[in-house]
Amino acid sequence: MILTASQIKRLSTRLLPFSDAASDELPLGQLLRLSLFQISVGMAGVMLLGTLNRVMIVEMGLAATLVAVMIALPVLIAPFRALLGFRSDTHRSAIGWKRLPYLWFGSLWQMGGLAVMPFALLVLEGNTVHHVPFAGEVLAALAFLMTGLGMHMTQTAGLALAADRATDATRPRVVALLYVMFLIGMGVSAIVIGWLLSDYTPLTLVRVVQGAAAATLVLNLVALWRQERLRPMSQAERAAPRPLFRDGWADLTRGGEAGRLLVTVFLGTMAFNMQDVLLEPYGGEILGLSVSSTTLLTALWAAGALAGFAVAARGLARQVNPYRIAASGLLTGLVAFSAVIFAAPLGWAALFFAGAALIGLGGGLFAVATLTAAMTMSSGGLAGRGLALGAWGAAQATAAGLAIALGGSLRDSVNAIAASGQWGEVMATPATGYSFVYHTEIALIFATLVALGPLVRRRILSWGPADPTKTRIGLADFPT
Repeated sequence: MILTASQIKRLSTRLLPFSDAASDELPLGQLLRLSLFQISVGMAGVMLLGTLNRVMIVEMGLAATLVAVMIALPVLIAPFRALLGFRSDTHRSAIGWKRLPYLWFGSLWQMGGLAVMPFALLVLEGNTVHHVPFAGEVLAALAFLMTGLGMHMTQTAGLALAADRATDATRPRVVALLYVMFLIGMGVSAIVIGWLLSDYTPLTLVRVVQGAAAATLVLNLVALWRQERLRPMSQAERAAPRPLFRDGWADLTRGGEAGRLLVTVFLGTMAFNMQDVLLEPYGGEILGLSVSSTTLLTALWAAGALAGFAVAARGLARQVNPYRIAASGLLTGLVAFSAVIFAAPLGWAALFFAGAALIGLGGGLFAVATLTAAMTMSSGGLAGRGLALGAWGAAQATAAGLAIALGGSLRDSVNAIAASGQWGEVMATPATGYSFVYHTEIALIFATLVALGPLVRRRILSWGPADPTKTRIGLADFPT
């Protein structure tokens, strides 16, 4: 049987992952190109949380407390994502752009922070001669803040632009695709950056980090090119007073659905992220697994997360209530953390690995479902998608940062009490601290289910697609 060219094209499109996320308003080529901003954000995340974290502590010999403070600085920017999203909703220019200016300036902040970061770290390490007190600390803090601001601005505006251009039917698939691209960016960047820094020298660090800065600008320029349609605004429209953030926030939270969603996202993210820094140490210290064995945990978690994205996208495309999918993710998390807890007394490594995969699955279901709910939430007034997505990102990023810090401190403090014998001989084991954290996560899942319950019965309203009118792209009226 000989296939025609059109049949081959339809077959290849059908077999291509997330090909059904495309639409006439957002063709597959433009969607894949737009998703490159997630690659750059994932790369910056790996650089901040992984590469520079290790280099600062091991190669540079800096205090772990100082490193932890630097890494926590981008999290402090996270609450401003709601404001950034609202500003992109209400931005006014002669050509009518809303999202692209914030994508562009987010890219500049992200690139600029990475560009100056290696030099700031070298000053912090003491490799330069200067007589300015705390110069290294101040410069490094500014570099981390700039990078964090750029990441949050880029991701908020990029997600809002994708939501604007996607249709109601394709929006769930678009969400899943963007999350997959974020994971791909983190995975590929971790491998490449780790290989480039295998023989560490200060000069190599400068080259690698500044190479990441240059790659950020290139990726984001390719991503944003000709992605937003021009919608010219009259002089009167541009001269009209801009809406106030407090009015937009009041509009978003009217009725209680948005506020409850943000509480749900915060609690759920805390529940799934407290174990981020504990899972591999738990496998090595408690179950006696080798380094190579615990390394598989990241792959299993990622595989579970990808499966969660795919399942959530499939269900959402079939008009399944996103809050029900989020609840399914939370219930999966209950099973996952129970498996991890029971793996220690049973001495069953396979149960531990299964629990790690289920954590990824449950977290993927929860993240995609709640992000889709935020994308489709609007009052039709001042509360646009940028504000809703910014609020979701603020709750998610803040909760993730607090959860990671809280998970490590809880394990250490509980183990210290248990080792002192205050809770008896049976509890005086290293597993006590880990188990306490996992039980805390189970309690947080139940709290999240309580917050989520009333939302399941509510119907989500969606906005229609953006105006698909095609016109030339230009450069004008960027926000400063």
